[in-house]
Amino acid sequence: DYARKKNKWLPKIKAWIDENYPGDVLIPYSGTFENALSQLETDAERTDYCSQLATKYEITAPIISVLPKIITTGYSALRLFYFFTCGPMEVRCWTIRQGTKAPQAAGVIHTDFEKGFIMAEIMKYTDLIELGSEAAVKAAGKYMMKGRETVITDGDIIHFKAGQVNASKK
Repeated sequence: DYARKKNKWLPKIKAWIDENYPGDVLIPYSGTFENALSQLETDAERTDYCSQLATKYEITAPIISVLPKIITTGYSALRLFYFFTCGPMEVRCWTIRQGTKAPQAAGVIHTDFEKGFIMAEIMKYTDLIELGSEAAVKAAGKYMMKGRETVITDGDIIHFKAGQVNASKK
Protein backbone atom coordinates (compact mmCIF):
# COMPACT_ATOMS: atom_id res chain seq x y z
CA ASP A 1 0.00 0.00 0.00
CA TYR A 2 2.80 2.43 0.86
CA ALA A 3 4.68 1.91 -2.41
CA ARG A 4 1.46 2.27 -4.41
CA LYS A 5 0.46 5.31 -2.35
CA LYS A 6 -2.89 3.68 -1.69
CA ASN A 7 -4.07 3.45 1.87
CA LYS A 8 -7.71 3.59 2.86
CA TRP A 9 -6.90 5.57 6.01
CA LEU A 10 -4.96 8.43 4.39
CA PRO A 11 -7.99 10.39 3.10
CA LYS A 12 -9.62 10.17 6.54
CA ILE A 13 -6.42 11.24 8.30
CA LYS A 14 -5.96 14.12 5.83
CA ALA A 15 -9.57 15.26 6.36
CA TRP A 16 -9.05 15.24 10.14
CA ILE A 17 -5.82 17.25 9.80
CA ASP A 18 -7.50 19.77 7.49
CA GLU A 19 -10.38 20.18 9.95
CA ASN A 20 -8.33 20.38 13.15
CA TYR A 21 -4.96 21.76 11.99
CA PRO A 22 -5.47 23.51 8.64
CA GLY A 23 -2.26 23.92 6.69
CA ASP A 24 -0.39 21.12 8.46
CA VAL A 25 1.27 18.54 6.26
CA LEU A 26 0.61 14.81 6.08
CA ILE A 27 3.66 12.78 5.10
CA PRO A 28 2.93 9.07 4.63
CA TYR A 29 5.83 7.04 5.97
CA SER A 30 6.78 3.35 5.94
CA GLY A 31 9.13 2.32 8.72
CA THR A 32 9.70 -1.02 7.00
CA PHE A 33 10.68 0.65 3.71
CA GLU A 34 12.87 3.32 5.33
CA ASN A 35 14.62 0.72 7.51
CA ALA A 36 15.31 -1.53 4.52
CA LEU A 37 16.63 1.45 2.57
CA SER A 38 18.88 2.54 5.43
CA GLN A 39 20.48 -0.91 5.59
CA LEU A 40 21.82 -0.58 2.05
CA GLU A 41 25.33 0.81 1.82
CA THR A 42 25.52 2.61 -1.51
CA ASP A 43 23.33 4.94 -3.54
CA ALA A 44 23.42 2.37 -6.35
CA GLU A 45 22.01 -0.31 -4.03
CA ARG A 46 19.28 2.04 -2.82
CA THR A 47 18.35 3.02 -6.38
CA ASP A 48 18.26 -0.64 -7.42
CA TYR A 49 16.08 -1.55 -4.42
CA CYS A 50 13.59 1.22 -5.24
CA SER A 51 13.53 0.18 -8.91
CA GLN A 52 12.84 -3.44 -7.93
CA LEU A 53 9.93 -2.32 -5.75
CA ALA A 54 8.53 -0.18 -8.55
CA THR A 55 8.72 -3.13 -10.94
CA LYS A 56 7.22 -5.54 -8.40
CA TYR A 57 4.23 -3.29 -7.72
CA GLU A 58 3.94 -1.97 -11.31
CA ILE A 59 4.52 1.62 -10.23
CA THR A 60 5.64 4.21 -12.76
CA ALA A 61 6.41 7.02 -10.30
CA PRO A 62 9.78 6.83 -8.55
CA ILE A 63 9.83 5.36 -5.06
CA ILE A 64 11.99 7.50 -2.79
CA SER A 65 12.73 7.99 0.88
CA VAL A 66 10.54 10.55 2.63
CA LEU A 67 13.09 11.17 5.41
CA PRO A 68 14.46 14.34 3.75
CA LYS A 69 10.91 15.70 3.46
CA ILE A 70 10.19 14.80 7.10
CA ILE A 71 13.34 16.62 8.21
CA THR A 72 12.75 19.77 6.15
CA THR A 73 9.06 19.89 7.06
CA GLY A 74 9.91 19.40 10.74
CA TYR A 75 12.54 22.14 10.65
CA SER A 76 10.06 24.48 8.99
CA ALA A 77 7.30 23.69 11.49
CA LEU A 78 9.69 24.31 14.39
CA ARG A 79 11.02 27.51 12.73
CA LEU A 80 14.56 26.12 12.61
CA PHE A 81 17.28 26.50 10.01
CA TYR A 82 21.02 26.15 9.50
CA PHE A 83 24.04 28.37 9.46
CA PHE A 84 27.58 27.25 8.70
CA THR A 85 31.05 27.83 10.06
CA CYS A 86 34.09 26.78 8.09
CA GLY A 87 37.82 26.73 8.08
CA PRO A 88 40.51 25.20 5.90
CA MET A 89 39.88 21.68 7.25
CA GLU A 90 36.26 21.62 8.37
CA VAL A 91 32.76 22.82 7.62
CA ARG A 92 30.17 22.64 10.41
CA CYS A 93 26.43 23.08 10.27
CA TRP A 94 24.57 24.56 13.24
CA THR A 95 20.84 24.65 13.92
CA ILE A 96 19.14 27.77 15.27
CA ARG A 97 15.62 29.15 15.48
CA GLN A 98 14.44 31.81 13.02
CA GLY A 99 14.98 35.30 14.40
CA THR A 100 18.18 34.39 16.26
CA LYS A 101 20.64 37.27 16.52
CA ALA A 102 24.36 36.88 15.87
CA PRO A 103 25.54 36.71 19.52
CA GLN A 104 23.04 33.96 20.34
CA ALA A 105 24.03 32.04 17.20
CA ALA A 106 27.65 32.28 18.33
CA GLY A 107 26.53 30.94 21.71
CA VAL A 108 25.28 27.76 20.04
CA ILE A 109 28.92 27.01 19.23
CA HIS A 110 30.26 27.97 22.68
CA THR A 111 28.81 30.11 25.45
CA ASP A 112 32.04 32.13 25.64
CA PHE A 113 31.51 33.18 22.01
CA GLU A 114 28.19 34.73 22.98
CA LYS A 115 29.61 36.41 26.09
CA GLY A 116 32.63 37.82 24.26
CA PHE A 117 30.87 38.53 20.94
CA ILE A 118 32.47 41.34 18.95
CA MET A 119 31.14 40.85 15.42
CA ALA A 120 30.12 38.35 12.77
CA GLU A 121 31.64 38.18 9.31
CA ILE A 122 28.89 36.81 7.09
CA MET A 123 28.57 35.65 3.52
CA LYS A 124 25.57 33.99 1.92
CA TYR A 125 25.89 30.39 0.79
CA THR A 126 24.28 31.30 -2.53
CA ASP A 127 26.88 34.04 -3.10
CA LEU A 128 29.73 31.62 -2.38
CA ILE A 129 28.33 29.05 -4.83
CA GLU A 130 27.67 31.70 -7.49
CA LEU A 131 31.03 33.47 -7.16
CA GLY A 132 33.18 30.41 -6.38
CA SER A 133 35.38 31.55 -3.51
CA GLU A 134 35.50 33.65 -0.36
CA ALA A 135 37.89 36.03 -2.11
CA ALA A 136 35.41 36.52 -4.97
CA VAL A 137 32.59 37.16 -2.47
CA LYS A 138 34.75 39.82 -0.78
CA ALA A 139 35.70 41.36 -4.14
CA ALA A 140 32.01 41.58 -5.07
CA GLY A 141 31.30 43.46 -1.82
CA LYS A 142 29.04 40.71 -0.51
CA TYR A 143 31.13 39.76 2.54
CA MET A 144 29.50 41.58 5.43
CA MET A 145 30.71 42.58 8.88
CA LYS A 146 27.74 42.68 11.23
CA GLY A 147 27.10 43.51 14.87
CA ARG A 148 24.96 42.38 17.80
CA GLU A 149 21.55 43.19 16.30
CA THR A 150 22.08 41.19 13.11
CA VAL A 151 19.53 38.44 12.61
CA ILE A 152 21.07 35.32 11.09
CA THR A 153 19.37 33.91 8.00
CA ASP A 154 19.19 30.42 6.55
CA GLY A 155 22.41 29.33 4.89
CA ASP A 156 24.64 32.11 6.24
CA ILE A 157 28.32 31.23 6.44
CA ILE A 158 29.71 32.97 9.50
CA HIS A 159 33.07 33.67 11.07
CA PHE A 160 32.52 34.95 14.59
CA LYS A 161 34.92 37.34 16.28
CA ALA A 162 34.89 37.13 20.06
CA GLY A 163 37.01 38.66 22.77
CA GLN A 164 38.41 36.90 25.77
CA VAL A 165 35.91 36.30 28.55
CA ASN A 166 37.33 36.72 32.03
CA ALA A 167 36.81 33.75 34.31
CA SER A 168 34.93 34.59 37.48
CA LYS A 169 37.14 34.85 40.54
CA LYS A 170 36.38 32.74 43.56
